[in-house]
Amino acid sequence: MLAYGLLALGLSTVLAIVTWKVVSNYLTDQRESSAVTVTADNAAALRYGLFGAPVPCSPGHERAECSGPTLQPGVSVINVMNSLPSTDAAASMVYIEDHWYALTGKPSDLPSDLIQTALAGTVVQRRIEVGGRPVLAVGVPMGRQGEAFFEWHPLTSLDNTLRTLKFTLVAAAIATALIGLAVGRLASTLALRPLAELTRAADAVARGKLDARLQAESDKDLGGLARLFNQTTADLERRVEADARFAGDVSHELRTPLMTMLNSMQLIQNHSAELPAAVREPVELLGDDLDRFRRLVIDLLEISRDDGGDRGSREIVRIADLVRAAADATAGRDVTTVEPEAEGLTLQADKRRLERVIANLVENAEDHAGGCKGVGVQAGGLGVVITVDDAGPGVPVEDRASIFERFGRGGTSGRGRGVGLGLAIVARHVQWHHGSIQVTDRPGGGARFVVELPAKIS
Repeated sequence: MLAYGLLALGLSTVLAIVTWKVVSNYLTDQRESSAVTVTADNAAALRYGLFGAPVPCSPGHERAECSGPTLQPGVSVINVMNSLPSTDAAASMVYIEDHWYALTGKPSDLPSDLIQTALAGTVVQRRIEVGGRPVLAVGVPMGRQGEAFFEWHPLTSLDNTLRTLKFTLVAAAIATALIGLAVGRLASTLALRPLAELTRAADAVARGKLDARLQAESDKDLGGLARLFNQTTADLERRVEADARFAGDVSHELRTPLMTMLNSMQLIQNHSAELPAAVREPVELLGDDLDRFRRLVIDLLEISRDDGGDRGSREIVRIADLVRAAADATAGRDVTTVEPEAEGLTLQADKRRLERVIANLVENAEDHAGGCKGVGVQAGGLGVVITVDDAGPGVPVEDRASIFERFGRGGTSGRGRGVGLGLAIVARHVQWHHGSIQVTDRPGGGARFVVELPAKIS
């Protein structure tokens, strides 16, 4: 686009300069020629009125004048000058018989060298300024040595024309450059459209939409790339689906022995008082690990359900009620604060997924970050903003992206004791609702998870 614009600007500038030179020189030459012709005609008419017709010396030289002409008796120079034809001349002056005669203008405004050149018998013209206005001064000899007729012609009209021409050419050059930019943008858009489509498809795949495909397989330039991209994404989609099915199948297979172990552990814990003291601590550790194992299996089932293409079901949900119920139930106490303007906000949501988002965030705060300090619901952002505060050490800036990855444990923070799937599930479910999630610092210490969802007033 820039190349097109610069090329158009360069060509239009060259064309404008050439046009300016040709047209301005032509108009100036025409004006000067016209002024010299008019002044010469007026000088001839004045000479005829003052001296009469020239007298031939002999029949063989009809146009040759005899001895210098003399003023006709009783002729007034001023009267003859007044009788000259009307022209656009702004001033007329004549120097004759060592005297100046002027209708308008002052001889002192004429350059002395211009006067001397005309008195010496040479036609001369020059651009000068008189009273702050540009004029063309013209001097024409009168036929006798040391006498000349002078006029000056205004150049205001010519200057206005040239100024208009200059502005027009500059505007045309700028317009041409803008048109060049527009043409360049159009050309680059058309040329790069297949690459833009490739970029969009690659971005969609990077965001987890593995069904994204390119429609440019028939393009003679990018057909091979499009086919290779589509084949690669199809293979990746099949691999992910297979992995999801495998994780789902494994999780389902684990549920039965897990329930058996959990029930057996519960039975053992119910009779823990009957156990020897040396056995009680290992039993407690085993119970904790079985609980982690239970959470892992549940999270794996949730992940495999999403990876397997579960589209869920959408229904209108009152966000304040859902968040209050899910957060308070998970924390085992009242932790939710809803701003009045957020009470009526609703969202087309998958209720199970949204409840899992809130429950996972509160559970994460309770188990791994010193306890949940509060859950807030307020209007703003995309529609509604849900915040979950904890009392932990906070999340380092360098870990704030990785904690939402699968099996991300938040570096060296306390969250490293978790399984590493809870926040990944939260991020997936928030994205499913076309929302966003981020973690910041809570005022007073700790971390604040901020979820924005596209809600509206019902």
